[in-house]
Amino acid sequence: MRLRDWLYVKFYTKSGDRGDTSLYGGVRIKKSEKRVAAYGGVDELNSVLGLARSSITDERTKQILFREQLRLFRLGADLATPLDAKTPKPLRRISEVDIEEVENTIDSLKASPPHAFIVPGSSQESALLHFARTVCRRVERDVWALCAEDTQTNTATAVYLNRLSSLLFTLAVYINQKTSVAEDYWHPE
Repeated sequence: MRLRDWLYVKFYTKSGDRGDTSLYGGVRIKKSEKRVAAYGGVDELNSVLGLARSSITDERTKQILFREQLRLFRLGADLATPLDAKTPKPLRRISEVDIEEVENTIDSLKASPPHAFIVPGSSQESALLHFARTVCRRVERDVWALCAEDTQTNTATAVYLNRLSSLLFTLAVYINQKTSVAEDYWHPE
């Protein structure tokens, strides 16, 4: 291959044009399967976290979000690789260590808990974090559905997503408290 051929790489392969895709290790599955929906949801969540991170001014929050975005790449790879898959090299799976790191981050934020249900939208930064939280909750449900159907799925991925949604909620509260923005609360009539 000539140098100029290396300089231009196509952004498409056409390998999925028949409705299937490859998992890590080479096994092909239908794009309609729950495993693909689960790791596709993780990709969507990562993009939403990127949107939030690009709009937030607090450096600590930006660093936390970036760290979790990197972890989501590992999570996606974990979901794309059944536990019994033969892979070219070992995969670092999501584990209790990842879950504990998220818990420690939540604890370190020291945000005061809200006294009622929060209505998202009191600030753009917190609203984006609430948006990311709801996407995270949906992806978590998709991963639990996959785990219920396929025993070759790492259940720590779903537990991690549960903890990540708690972190995103905490960050939404934290960012408003740090910037002295009053929350909007829902009160039953």
